[in-house]
Amino acid sequence: MRLLHTSDWHVGRSLHGTDLLAEQDAVLRRLAEVVAEESVDVVVVAGDVYDRAVPSADATAVLDRALTRLRAAGAVVVLTPGNHDSARRLGFVSGLLARSGVHVRAATAVLDEPVLVADEHGEVAVYGLPYLEPEVARHELGLPEARSHEAVLAAAMDRVRADLFLRPGARSVVLAHAFVGGGVASESERDICVGGVDLVPASVFDGVDYVALGHLHRPQTLSPRLRYSGSPLAYSFSEAGQQKQAWLVELDADGLADVRSVPLPVPRRLTVLHGELADLLADPAHTPAEEHFVSVQLTDPIRPTDPMRHLQTRFPHCVHLEWAGAGAGADGRSYQERLTGRSDLEVAGEFVAHVRGVPATDAERTLLGRALAAVHREEAAL
Repeated sequence: MRLLHTSDWHVGRSLHGTDLLAEQDAVLRRLAEVVAEESVDVVVVAGDVYDRAVPSADATAVLDRALTRLRAAGAVVVLTPGNHDSARRLGFVSGLLARSGVHVRAATAVLDEPVLVADEHGEVAVYGLPYLEPEVARHELGLPEARSHEAVLAAAMDRVRADLFLRPGARSVVLAHAFVGGGVASESERDICVGGVDLVPASVFDGVDYVALGHLHRPQTLSPRLRYSGSPLAYSFSEAGQQKQAWLVELDADGLADVRSVPLPVPRRLTVLHGELADLLADPAHTPAEEHFVSVQLTDPIRPTDPMRHLQTRFPHCVHLEWAGAGAGADGRSYQERLTGRSDLEVAGEFVAHVRGVPATDAERTLLGRALAAVHREEAAL
């Protein structure tokens, strides 16, 4: 039996305010092509299907198309909610969807009821564990004293192993959305840590053939049977240059037989550029980045005027900008110290100097003075 392990689709996510639905639609279409090319039997999606608990109508349309393509390509789909999803919303009409071959495992109460699929060697039990928020799941699992993700996941896995005991000979797959010890985070995951209680040891998942992990966006292998697929798209510039992928998992009569990576396309690459504005606009070495999502760190000693507008004339998909010039550092004074004994005009002038790196000119100070005087007149008239 062949399974395609993916996770963290985050449908509806943006990159510094830029919509990514077209890119998400393209890469999810590729998953359906892989299903057809590799004769995949089951696609598992280990959490964070959407980026928000209440997704937009356009985001739900992307997911609808993706699931329809996967089913048309011949795969059963098993998906679970992550910490970004609303389990109750994602689980809406799950009973009806299951009849079509799309199994949404969103309820804690039935996490030990697997999706059963069969091949010539017998049954494979696929257990979908929804993201278990400790403060909620501890009551649902009858653990009122539990306060950590490890405790609730350990209880969930005890239930899974108890069910497996009643299925002699069945091979097993578990989907879980968690931060497992040994995993490496990226900047784009939402932190699920409160005082370190999110960290889960790998031993919690002992006793199953394959564990399809979600939450961390970097593809990684914690052990041959315990892996993160990572997100299908890069969602932060810390992921620039990563090869996104899914895992193609093969089970034989004895359990896990083989796992290999399936590279996914990059609809639009991410590039980080450093330098002064004039050089970035002129340097021919940056020509490939004109089609990329771009983050720029400007090093001009004086902050340029309207730099994003200038950058976007060459890099239309520039979405992020930082100024790291010599004047960009903080002066170390508190807010109160910066205001004490200063007039409104002096405060406004200092703000201009702080933002731009050079003091306001005499003409600019005159304009600021007129604006402040007009505000004072309006206040006095009230």
